[in-house]
Amino acid sequence: MTTESRAHSFNAAAAQYEASRPSYPPALFDFIEESLGRSLAGARVADIGVGTGIATRLLSERGADVIAVEPGEAMVTEFRRTLPDVPVVRGDGNALPLADSSHDLITYAQSWQWTDSERSVPEALRVLRPGGALALWWNTNAFDIPWIRAQDERIARHCGVPPHPVTRPDDGEAIRLTGLTGLRVVRRLLRWQRTVSFDTHLANIGSRSAFLVLDQATAHAFFTEERQRLHDAFPDETLEETYVVDLLVATRP
Repeated sequence: MTTESRAHSFNAAAAQYEASRPSYPPALFDFIEESLGRSLAGARVADIGVGTGIATRLLSERGADVIAVEPGEAMVTEFRRTLPDVPVVRGDGNALPLADSSHDLITYAQSWQWTDSERSVPEALRVLRPGGALALWWNTNAFDIPWIRAQDERIARHCGVPPHPVTRPDDGEAIRLTGLTGLRVVRRLLRWQRTVSFDTHLANIGSRSAFLVLDQATAHAFFTEERQRLHDAFPDETLEETYVVDLLVATRP
């Protein structure tokens, strides 16, 4: 299974993705504004790999002038349904369909890992204006919470993938892993929670690429067993998901 095919697997679950995926805390955008040295209101922003537009919506609500870039046809259809007034173009982070020095901010919410940083970093720098910023972030699970860690290990076993490491890379390693070495980069870890039903929680897990590439029977078996495990731990069938947003902001000289 190639990186590209895993990235495009999300098209099979665009509506599920929109309905179940977590949003992002206001502190994330506060820090981006601090890094830019200006409000997002009126800023020209390109949101790349937007999916259904979860981050795009929040950027627009801050008053940013946003253009969305997304390679997946089904994701674009869902995006246009939920954000009809925001322009969206087909494309990906390795070859941005945007003019040189045209944007104040480029954002990748949950999507930088699907790019080749040897191509996507130069592309971002080409499109950014001097003093502009590239912001990358991910909602990561808080693995210091025992039930979240145990669930991640079950998912890894069922999907045949490695479990996520308990410890996070330090700032230097995070910068290296994202291909941002040599740029001026700041990093923040922002912890937040949301309370959701079992249906939303399990749909969120099911919208991950590790499950989307499985056959239906194999995926269904996991969710049947997992729902029962969760019911034993949370009888009211609601739970608190805890996330740590891992945010890196690189500024163009």
